[in-house]
Amino acid sequence: MEQLLRNFFLFLSKNKFFTKMAKRYGLRFGAARFVAGETIADVVESIRKLNAKGMAVTVDHLGEFIDSQEEARAAADECIEAIKAISSNGLDSQVSLKMTSMGLDISHELVMENMRRILQAGKEHDVFVTIDMEDFERCQKTIDIFKELRKEYDNVGTVLQAYLYRTVEDIEDLDQYNPNLRLVKGAYKESPKVAFPEKKDVDDNFKKIIKKHLLNGNYTAVATHDEAMIEYTKEIVKKHNIPNDLFEFQMLYGIRVERQEELVDEGYKMRVYVPYGNDWYGFYMRRLAERPANVAFVLKGIMKK
Repeated sequence: MEQLLRNFFLFLSKNKFFTKMAKRYGLRFGAARFVAGETIADVVESIRKLNAKGMAVTVDHLGEFIDSQEEARAAADECIEAIKAISSNGLDSQVSLKMTSMGLDISHELVMENMRRILQAGKEHDVFVTIDMEDFERCQKTIDIFKELRKEYDNVGTVLQAYLYRTVEDIEDLDQYNPNLRLVKGAYKESPKVAFPEKKDVDDNFKKIIKKHLLNGNYTAVATHDEAMIEYTKEIVKKHNIPNDLFEFQMLYGIRVERQEELVDEGYKMRVYVPYGNDWYGFYMRRLAERPANVAFVLKGIMKK
């Protein structure tokens, strides 16, 4: 049943008709509880409230697979505006973005132009930027871009996905860059030639990369709502005396809110991933596909008024 739900939501995530309807009708049908607004100005107060509860944030202006240089530069401009808003409002927040929104499918030169503009703004305003990972087809390109940028900037990290066979090797390869990595299970539909098809294998690999990256001494963001993974991380850091300032937990805005607050109370760093923008539909469906149990969290959240 879980695999059927996963495939169903991944199918919906690519449906152009529903994507168009979602943009037209805005953040209705419950999505407004999990997407903080349409502009960075809408999001500032939400970040401020999370900060007041002891939580850090990363904001993501939703959008991907753009078709023109103008759209890519506009997306980069939006990221820079978010960086400036974070700085001017004194918020504890980072910025996350996707390479496809920066023009990855158009040209390498365009992506690098946009990323250098963003990272320079981040450097000037002391805001960290995380490059989200997308599907397998774009994985190596994303890692190569991260390596190139990491040689120039300290305020950049990226994401690795546990469901890919290659990820343990990527952890080893990136170690020389002392990378700040967000580790996730993964939320795209991939061939069994490149990704573990069984949940148990994904979970086992997730534990393996969490442990490996932590023991490498690099900053580790464990992005999960899975209680077993949270407890596993706690066990590893306790067993190996890893200080709390070398890792954090990350969860999505509006999902498992009580657990987020509990982790803060327990003394752990908690970062909330806060998406905004009107291109929310694909992101929303993939989050449901990533862990179908999230559907229960979503329904519970919608019912809480």
